[in-house]
Amino acid sequence: MDEATPHPAPRRQLTLFDSTCIIVGIIIGAGFYQTTPQVARSVGGMVPLLAVWLIGGAVALIGALCYAELTAAYPHDGGEYVFLTRAFGRRAGFLFAWGGFWVVRPGNIGAMAYVFARYAQQLLPLPLGRHAPAAYAVGAVVALTAINVLGVRSGKWTQNLLTATKVLGLLAVFVVGLLFAPASRVATPTPVPSGSLGGFYLAMILVLFTYGGWNEISYVAAEVRDPSRNLVRALALGTGAVVVIYLLGNSAFVRALGYEGFAASKAVAADVLRLRFGARAAAAISALVCVSSLGALNGMILTGARIYYAVGADHRAYAWLGKWDGRLGTPVRSLLAQAAVTLAVVIGFGLRDQGFERMVVYTAPLFWLFFLLAGASLFALRAVEPHTPRPYRVAGYPLTPALFCLSSAFMLYASLAYALAHRAAEAWWAIGLMAAGVLASLGSRD
Repeated sequence: MDEATPHPAPRRQLTLFDSTCIIVGIIIGAGFYQTTPQVARSVGGMVPLLAVWLIGGAVALIGALCYAELTAAYPHDGGEYVFLTRAFGRRAGFLFAWGGFWVVRPGNIGAMAYVFARYAQQLLPLPLGRHAPAAYAVGAVVALTAINVLGVRSGKWTQNLLTATKVLGLLAVFVVGLLFAPASRVATPTPVPSGSLGGFYLAMILVLFTYGGWNEISYVAAEVRDPSRNLVRALALGTGAVVVIYLLGNSAFVRALGYEGFAASKAVAADVLRLRFGARAAAAISALVCVSSLGALNGMILTGARIYYAVGADHRAYAWLGKWDGRLGTPVRSLLAQAAVTLAVVIGFGLRDQGFERMVVYTAPLFWLFFLLAGASLFALRAVEPHTPRPYRVAGYPLTPALFCLSSAFMLYASLAYALAHRAAEAWWAIGLMAAGVLASLGSRD
């Protein structure tokens, strides 16, 4: 769609740099700080540690290549909604959007909002007792939604600034770890007790969670300039940059703290900075984690609303979501609806104990189910739409998308097994909402 379109519609305003920043900004949230020590405990040595991060990076790159073909062939806002609708029918696309609206997107945004809130409370404590994190989380969602309502330019500039700040901050931590750690604390990597098959499974679950977010650019494909070239480049550059950053980070942490110290750390980046700067490191790392969390939050808010805009444009029953504000250049109604559901999830789950973990459990099974279906859609679309122009074709077909489907199936199994083993009530909420979605889809075939 271009600017001559008679009705307000998305405009191609996102450059290659903007698109790459969206990908990097969403992937590098606060998960890296939380998961790396536990991954180290799970695998038990430097070689397997780097191996699992390389395997996770390979899965992310394979997935990115699959999405590069899909988004270049179908450069429309909506991502998996577009792919699943064309491959498996309108009901499949609708159920993806329904699950994203009620479960996956608000849970993921809410989880990251609580990571931000936890560290913001350390920097500037609010006198609200145990409800203080909820106040910060709500404030972050409201403020970033408002920024994105005001226009794509304000949203993308915010994303670019947050991404640049967080990457520079991470690199500063790595430099301290690699070059300036006191010699007495630099240790030869020593294996810690672990390395079992179960430890490997847990490590891969954590690693793939930390790599999550590279697919988000597909939701704003209709707003990327020269999509046949820039979508592929952004996916490859963004995901590849994160792989390098993660490998460098693990190496820096091990060098600074020794393997055992790294695996035992509760706040690894703060521990590294503390070696050089003392107690001042705590405030610095809290600020860095806040910026990382806000970058991921802003990216998810910006991209997620485009899914519901696409649904509204396709389904008369939800046409109120498919309105594009011509003056602001954003899907205002979709952004506001997304914020309303997210705030309900943030408050409902977050006021109870372990709000972050509960929201992750709430979203994980559906998240990986739809990734699996997106991988399968690549096979289906090559079969049912063989004449559609494909500016990029995934290398190694059919092995590449098959590997992506297998990795997604494993993550689906692992997340379901965890939810069942822990009798997580959140999983039943998600199942109930999807059952309601099946009923709603009966009226969406217009």
